[in-house]
Amino acid sequence: MTREVPSTVIDDIVQILAEQGFDGLAEAVTVVLNEAMKIERTHALGAQPYQRTPARRGQANGFKPKTVLSRLGKLELAVPQVRDSSFYPSALERGERSERALKVALAEMYVQGVSTRKVKAIVEELCGSEVSSTQVSRCAATLDEELTKWRERPLGAFPFMILDARYEKVRHGGCVVDCVVLVAVGIDPEGKREILGVSVKLSEAEVHWREFLGSLLARGLHGVELIVSDAHAGLKEARQACLPSVPWQRCQFHLQQNAMQYVPHVSQRAEVAADLRAVFNASNRAEADRLVTLAVEKYETSAPRLAEWIERNVPEGLTVFAWPAAIRRRLRTTNLLERLNRELKRRTRVATLFPNEASLLRLVSALLMETSEEWQTGNVYLSPETTAK
Repeated sequence: MTREVPSTVIDDIVQILAEQGFDGLAEAVTVVLNEAMKIERTHALGAQPYQRTPARRGQANGFKPKTVLSRLGKLELAVPQVRDSSFYPSALERGERSERALKVALAEMYVQGVSTRKVKAIVEELCGSEVSSTQVSRCAATLDEELTKWRERPLGAFPFMILDARYEKVRHGGCVVDCVVLVAVGIDPEGKREILGVSVKLSEAEVHWREFLGSLLARGLHGVELIVSDAHAGLKEARQACLPSVPWQRCQFHLQQNAMQYVPHVSQRAEVAADLRAVFNASNRAEADRLVTLAVEKYETSAPRLAEWIERNVPEGLTVFAWPAAIRRRLRTTNLLERLNRELKRRTRVATLFPNEASLLRLVSALLMETSEEWQTGNVYLSPETTAK
């Protein structure tokens, strides 16, 4: 069945943009979304409008108007309906949770009287001129129910797990504090990525990491063959307590950054960085160990503290050599999570300061849930045939 966009729709979009320029983006996006939803309904029903065919899986039931508040302004959409209500366009589902979470976070700040004029203006633009605490609570409760189900969903086997943390400013006990967002990403036996869980805590203390890892295991996480993370002290202790027999790969990117603290002269940094890259890019573990030994000997006299640090720490970043070369580059750092954290920061900086931990957890959960869904329907991250040792 064809899913091509009719030429008349393309002509309409071109005409809108030609006449209105950037001011016509909202109208153009509205046309695109409306057509995309109609095409998706046709595909879901297995038949074109008014087409009689044994392959038809239901009956269309007109359209329902819906106003969506976006960064481009209000989008007046016509949402396709089916008689048994089993269909809802993915174009609206994707991104809607995070937008709602952001609005609730901003509205909470506004209602609690901690918002700035900028936040007040954003709330009025997104939510209307009047916002009450009752409205905010009702929106938050509906969203929290959906996000809690996602955070508590059962897990399965994930051979690889990547862990990291980032900080956001939150009001807590009348003060502004830095709260930590703990995130776990897994790669399943088919090579697909999935966000396993997220938690908001007051610090990266061992008790908080242990509680987080324990919750993943309680939800059925098993089959973990490698953990990739930075050398957070609390995480190290929690990892050893919850998953004591699982090998650990220390992030090579952070290792190289940490090494610079032990370089006595700025002029030596480029040379030290090159030596470490040679270790990390070695063809096998034996060659990497040989290069570590050479580096220790090389800096033993000129930079004894660096030599001692290399000997003690760099081997923690070589665990990944136990896996095929084809997948080492994607398992040797936490870059996957670093990119994810940058995307989180792009969205959370709109709020700047969260009114409480629940508000922060709501927004990051919505963003991560949407990202995880996109990953599951996207390309394979690691080729399944290369995931075994």
